[in-house]
Amino acid sequence: MKKIRVLLVDDSALVRTRLQRELDRTADIEVVGSAPDPFAARDLIETKMPDVIILDIEMPRMDGLTFLRRLTKYHPIPTIILSSLTQAGGDLALACLEAGAFDVRTKPSGSYSIGELSLDLTELIRGAVGSSPRTRLPSIRPAVPGTSLSMVDATEKVVLLGASTGGTQALSQVLAALPADCPGIAIVQHMPEQFTRSFAQRLDRSCKPQVREASDGDRLLPGHVLLAPGGKQMKIMRDGAQFVVSVAPGPRVCRHVPSVEVLFQSAARCAGVNAMGVIMTGMGDDGANGLKVLHDQGAYTIAQDEASCVVFGMPKEAIRRGAVDEVVALELIPDRIVHFSTRKRGSQASALRSA
Repeated sequence: MKKIRVLLVDDSALVRTRLQRELDRTADIEVVGSAPDPFAARDLIETKMPDVIILDIEMPRMDGLTFLRRLTKYHPIPTIILSSLTQAGGDLALACLEAGAFDVRTKPSGSYSIGELSLDLTELIRGAVGSSPRTRLPSIRPAVPGTSLSMVDATEKVVLLGASTGGTQALSQVLAALPADCPGIAIVQHMPEQFTRSFAQRLDRSCKPQVREASDGDRLLPGHVLLAPGGKQMKIMRDGAQFVVSVAPGPRVCRHVPSVEVLFQSAARCAGVNAMGVIMTGMGDDGANGLKVLHDQGAYTIAQDEASCVVFGMPKEAIRRGAVDEVVALELIPDRIVHFSTRKRGSQASALRSA
């Protein structure tokens, strides 16, 4: 069996040693080299020809973002980012994702051990090898130019988006194409703590709808987007004709906190035909069962197509389980959201399938 060749780039000798020891225990992964900085890594890339790179972003001499940009240009190797749990680390990690990094994980701290990190990395390494390389996703045109949504039509409708690997870029472009009065949107994007707040702030600066990290009790109103905070589960609950979110610590579901499954299942219970569920690029099966429950309750459900996904795992599982009304390209998702918001309640799925 051909092993996946991994290069570690981190200025901490301890992190490199412990990670190599853990990863080398995996039958299909081999750490072929480690480097304390990008300059040393450059030579190892030429001689060791790694399949995947694990890259720290806060290093002396050259930071990981600068190195990644050069790497993407000359050696487009799938790269997994390691970052510390700080605001600065979160901002840098997001910039790395925008520059083409495959995914991001945090360095061990507190109760998060090197063993747990290595398990996460093992899954990511395997996914990275089979991923679609993408440094920049195609631009998405504004959804239905000139379309405006009335507050009355949108009040009782909610859109739920779930994404993982590749989702930061995909979500950014979908939200940037939506009008300011889009229906209320709740998002679960698999991300560590600290990173979700930075991500929400970046989205808010580039989108017409207002985007923020969700807090417990926030109303999900038209023109507002709530992003589940890292390390907490987010649920949708009804409050009269509107929806609010419950945000609280909780156990891992489908191996994730926050979990798409938790969001979708909660919306199925309280929103039904007034909900639209969208499952997007990502590894694993988080959200597949929840989307099926949404679908069976009359919600309109779509999955991002394989060609526009970085990893087709989550959409593929939802499709396999019969949870999806439509499979659409990323560039069509904003149009589907706008069409959903302007349809009369109870007729969305049948009408939108023929749209």
